[in-house]
Amino acid sequence: MYELNLWSNKKSCAALPLGGSRPNEFIPPPECPVFEPSWEEFADPFGFINKIRPIAENTGICKIRPPPGWQPPFACDVDRLHFTPRIQRLNELEAQTRVKLNFLDQIAKFWELQGCTLKIPHVERKTLDLYVLYKLVKEDGGFDVVCKERRWSQIALKMGFAPGKAVGSHLRAHYERILYPYYLFQKGNSQKPTLNNDTKDKEYKPHDLPQRQSVQPAETCTIARRAKRTEGRCFKSEPGEVCENKPNLRRRMGSYVAKPEPGTDPYFFISTFIPKNHIACFKVEQYMCLVCGGGGDEDRLLLCDGCDDSYHTFCLIPPLHDVPKGDWRCPKCLAQECGKPQVAFGFEQAPRDYTLRTFGDMADSFKSDYFNMPVHMVPTELVEKEFWRLVSTIEEDVTVEYGADIASKDFGSGFPVKNGTFKVSPEEEGYLSSGWNLNNMPVLDASVLTHVTADICGMKLPWLYVGMCFSSFCWHIEDHWSYSINYLHWGEPKTWYGVPGYAAEQLEKVMKNLAPELFESQPDLLHQLVTIMNPNVLTGHGVPIYRTNQCAGEFVITFPRAYHSGFNQGFNFAEAVNFCTADWVPLGRQCVEHYRSLNRYCVFSHDEMTCNIAAKADILELELASAVQKDMCAMILEEKMLREKAYKLGVWHSQQVDYDLLPDEERQCAKCRTTCYLSAITCPCSPDQLVCLHHIEDLCSCPVKSYTLNYKYTLAELKPLFQALTARAESYEDWASKVNKILKADQDDKSDLEELRSLVVEAEKKTYPETDLLSHLCQVIQNADRCTSMAQQLLNGKRQTRYRSGGGKSQNQLTVEELRSFVNQLYDLPCTIRQAPFLKALLNRVEQFQQESSDLLAEDMPGSSALLGLLDEGASLDVELPQLAVLRQRLEQARWVEAVQEASDQPADLSLDCMRRLIDQGVGLAPHACVERTMARLQELLTVCEHWEEKAHNMLTARPRHSIVTLEAAIQEVDSIPAYLPSCLQLKDCVSRAREWIMEADALQAGGHIPGLAALSELVSRARGIPVMLEPPTRLESLVSEVQAWKESAANTFLLRNSSHSLLEVLCPRCESGPQKSKSKKAKDVSVPCKKVEVKLDSLFDVEKALSTSKDTASAMATLSDVHQKELESLSMMRTSNESKFQSSPSCLAPTVCLCHTVPAGPMLQCELCRDAYHSGCVPGFKDIQSGLPWLCPLCKLSEKPPLEKVLPLLASLQRIRVRLPEGDALRYVIERTVRWQHKVQQVSPTPHPNGKVSLICSNIIKSSDQPITRFLNCWGADLEDSCLCRQRDSSPSFRTELSTDFDKEPEKLEKNSKRRLEKENIEGQHRDTIQKPKKKKPKMNKERRREEKQTTSPSNSLSDLSYSDDSEEDWSVCSAKKCQQPEGNEVNWVQCDGSCNQWFHQICVGVSAEQAENEDYICVTLPSQK
Repeated sequence: MYELNLWSNKKSCAALPLGGSRPNEFIPPPECPVFEPSWEEFADPFGFINKIRPIAENTGICKIRPPPGWQPPFACDVDRLHFTPRIQRLNELEAQTRVKLNFLDQIAKFWELQGCTLKIPHVERKTLDLYVLYKLVKEDGGFDVVCKERRWSQIALKMGFAPGKAVGSHLRAHYERILYPYYLFQKGNSQKPTLNNDTKDKEYKPHDLPQRQSVQPAETCTIARRAKRTEGRCFKSEPGEVCENKPNLRRRMGSYVAKPEPGTDPYFFISTFIPKNHIACFKVEQYMCLVCGGGGDEDRLLLCDGCDDSYHTFCLIPPLHDVPKGDWRCPKCLAQECGKPQVAFGFEQAPRDYTLRTFGDMADSFKSDYFNMPVHMVPTELVEKEFWRLVSTIEEDVTVEYGADIASKDFGSGFPVKNGTFKVSPEEEGYLSSGWNLNNMPVLDASVLTHVTADICGMKLPWLYVGMCFSSFCWHIEDHWSYSINYLHWGEPKTWYGVPGYAAEQLEKVMKNLAPELFESQPDLLHQLVTIMNPNVLTGHGVPIYRTNQCAGEFVITFPRAYHSGFNQGFNFAEAVNFCTADWVPLGRQCVEHYRSLNRYCVFSHDEMTCNIAAKADILELELASAVQKDMCAMILEEKMLREKAYKLGVWHSQQVDYDLLPDEERQCAKCRTTCYLSAITCPCSPDQLVCLHHIEDLCSCPVKSYTLNYKYTLAELKPLFQALTARAESYEDWASKVNKILKADQDDKSDLEELRSLVVEAEKKTYPETDLLSHLCQVIQNADRCTSMAQQLLNGKRQTRYRSGGGKSQNQLTVEELRSFVNQLYDLPCTIRQAPFLKALLNRVEQFQQESSDLLAEDMPGSSALLGLLDEGASLDVELPQLAVLRQRLEQARWVEAVQEASDQPADLSLDCMRRLIDQGVGLAPHACVERTMARLQELLTVCEHWEEKAHNMLTARPRHSIVTLEAAIQEVDSIPAYLPSCLQLKDCVSRAREWIMEADALQAGGHIPGLAALSELVSRARGIPVMLEPPTRLESLVSEVQAWKESAANTFLLRNSSHSLLEVLCPRCESGPQKSKSKKAKDVSVPCKKVEVKLDSLFDVEKALSTSKDTASAMATLSDVHQKELESLSMMRTSNESKFQSSPSCLAPTVCLCHTVPAGPMLQCELCRDAYHSGCVPGFKDIQSGLPWLCPLCKLSEKPPLEKVLPLLASLQRIRVRLPEGDALRYVIERTVRWQHKVQQVSPTPHPNGKVSLICSNIIKSSDQPITRFLNCWGADLEDSCLCRQRDSSPSFRTELSTDFDKEPEKLEKNSKRRLEKENIEGQHRDTIQKPKKKKPKMNKERRREEKQTTSPSNSLSDLSYSDDSEEDWSVCSAKKCQQPEGNEVNWVQCDGSCNQWFHQICVGVSAEQAENEDYICVTLPSQK
């Protein structure tokens, strides 16, 4: 059945990769729609087809899958079915390939008639396409023009050859050698060329397409296959001559020998008696050259194999150098042979008859051999690509067979039919009457073909089709542009390609443009079902094409005027039939007009069908009646016009003829082959010939007046038929026109929905058929109801939720596009909806929101308030707005930017954590230019802040510490950073504290002011807490160290060994005397200029605090004086209490004494100060006590008694340090009290010394004991000290008595020396006088004295009364100058008046130098006479 490449070995498609691709590989078109009706829809075939028609007619074809379970039995008699298939050579089917084959056949014939064999050359390893080369050169102006303008390279590029390989020169040589002579011959040039073939070229054997048409092969031949191209062929066969399969004899006159037949050859007698050479000469003389007229040079004389004319080789133009090999034709025969018109192309019948079994075996064997695999494993995509490759190639010839157009009435349909030979089971009886049974579909009530009386095979009676792999059906449309339906009973798929009906003329135009040669000889080529064209080529020229694979059990429907083609994937069995519905009626009349223009016969008469339908108007469905009524109206108008035209032409004779009785072929128009029914024109000259009224002038040459008009109906007879149709369709038409008017009304003329419902009610009452119009009206009402309900729900905000793809999340909001589409849908409805204006207003708000959103989002960074307001507006619209997400995103960005800006505006609150938190928040935001800029600035600020924080921290913790200058320079840079930096602020605070500290240190040491230890210590302590390198702290720390050393020296001097008392406690007057039952009587206040408001001095802590906070020495002395006064009061009370123990008591109870708190017993000791008694055994070191000396109890003796000479250096060293401390003030006060005591001693014993010094008596008294005279660290009062010291001077009772007696007397005034220092003199026998300042009165205290003591006490424990003076400190510490300058400092020099006033003055206030005060007496200005 098939032949492959004739120039190479046979190929197998299985060797090709399944997934591989070739250049220009076939690309499948898009799929057509596939419908799967339900059982309810499937029950009404035409109803379902009308339902899907709006969709399916846009693709031309569609596929329908019956509901599952619909499987009709195969009713065809397989054993009885036999058929003769058609032979299909695939590359002859394709239009462009067939054009090339025809061209190559003409070229081969041209050269073969010249005695040459055509061989196809190869260029760049490809077979040269001579047709394309010939066409391109012809389009560019011809061979001469292309050569002159050197366009061969461009020709090569157009043919697809790579540039730059000198292909153009090869093309020129091949064209000049093979095609140019043919071109000249076509132009009428009579030159006789020669063809010199390359040994590498392949010989071409013609296809003989014209001679093979309609030729029935011999019955003895095997299955038709293509003849091999290497075989010879005959071009001319005379009647009765046997054509041998070999080239005709080349005729050269010198070698020709006649073959006479006995009784017929006139030269038989001569050849018997005359020698052979004479006979030859005699025959040569009979042939003369038709060019030169001579008969010489018989070796160069050629005899034409067609007409036996003679020509010299050198007389031809151009002359031939050699005798051609093979047959040779003269120019006259060549022109005659090549000028024969082509015969129309058609399929040949196969040489044998097949049954289904034998055809199936052959088909399966072919496919498995071709693809080298089992038939069921070959992919449909591979078969499709291979099919289109084969039909487009010239080199490969593949032949297949197709059992097409087998009449079902001869062998039975594949569907079961009533009263048929195939018996169906009871459960299969439904298939007998099914509308999808192709035997029933054309004659259903809704089908127009029901009214066609003839049984037309293929249209009303199904045709059967038995296919094999690659067998195809070419591009065509159904007869009369009707519907067709094809059902594949079983077998492998059938591949379909369809073009919508609106693109039919476009397809015809493209095919005519691409293969004009085929349509020139065969104008109705597309109606012959013999030509296909690659869908990719058609698609490339704008023709819409759709495809599908029809599998077993599936229907394929083609729609009116829809071109379709396809091929079979393998062995299968299909059945097809045509049908027409009411919507086809106007197309059917249009098709008749189209056939008339093509002179194509009609399958049936459309006018006859219309009249037959009109005759049954009472029983017609309204939709069909309406369609036919319109068609009949057009028919009557046209017939009336044509008859009037004929009458005007002179056709006056007429007769009525019943064309129903004549077969169609006897009433065809002789011109356009249209089947006549209403009327026809005949002429007496040829009664068997007629023409339609469109071609009256083409009937014959007789006068028109002799013509006769034959008619079926008069116009009057047609009127009742038309009126019957009109009456049937009138009510429906009125209703339909009203419906159409409403459905097509303008926006302003729309009706209410209730009016549409009333039309449906009317259709139900009048039982109008279920037409498309009614269905459309019901659909419109249904859509309107649904839209109304949805619109109301939208306005109420209660629309049902729906689900969308993506996450399965329910959504209850429409998108903007959906809302806009819904609003447009509302306004596109043929009726008005009350809710439409409200939704339109909502849409306007949404669009306004979108515009405002676009404007706001166009800003670099809008404010958060504006964004929030717009978001609130969008949220209130109840529409899914994509801008909301963007606005929320931008709101987050704006809030973040504003937060950053707000934080930046308050640098004091912009901490590192705040910046990091803002950055972390900004990282999660969507990208934006403003966010990026803000983030960059914030990140840069954070980097700078972290750098300075770390740097500040390092500066604060640096060792050694940085100078204040370095830190201030860093602070200047930090001040420009708008952020809260704790370390930097701490650094700034440290610098500030350092500055304050330096100022305080400078102020503390400036102007001769002596700082206090507390302030100094506090200053040093603060300096340690300031991480700044400070110069003053070193000096201050050394001062503090010196003070500490001084305190240690003083402690070593005054404190007892293992003493529990502090130095201040020892040096200060005692302010805590144990439990105190009543407050002591205060002394009389004395007005002192520098005295301040009294403070609480009840404890040592209060005293220390008062001394530490005192501004100068004077205030400190005043504080100590107050403490001293309290000490005296407390001691007086204690002494009175202790002395009262030894007085007689009425209760006669023994007092408790001593440390053991028992009654007196044995030897007792009495304290000189507190007057308390102690058992000698309870006092440690009793044996070491010296008799006659004052004894102090352990409670009164708090410290050592260093000599004054040892104490004064301590005070001097403290003055050199120039630091005030409570211990120093206390020591100064002790020394001043000692000095005052010395003055008092001098006053008591004022014996002058000859040299002006103090008497030696005082000196001896002071030095008489090994104990130091200074006991003031543990004394309780100055007067008590005086008493004690007096007792220390003389241990004799007389001396003690004298002192006691003297103390009871009024003290007298004593004269002083002019010097401040005390001189050592003997004071015995002198009176003790107390010196008072003239402006002050010293209060006198009553003295109490214990009269008796126990005999067990020592002689030295007699008690004496002491006199007190509370203003001694004030007398010495207040300058008496009228204009006191109040000097300050550690060293203030004083001078005492040596006159009678004894007042003290600052040396600087009275103008006395220290040397003058030392060496000379000073008399104040108030006493000049005493100097």
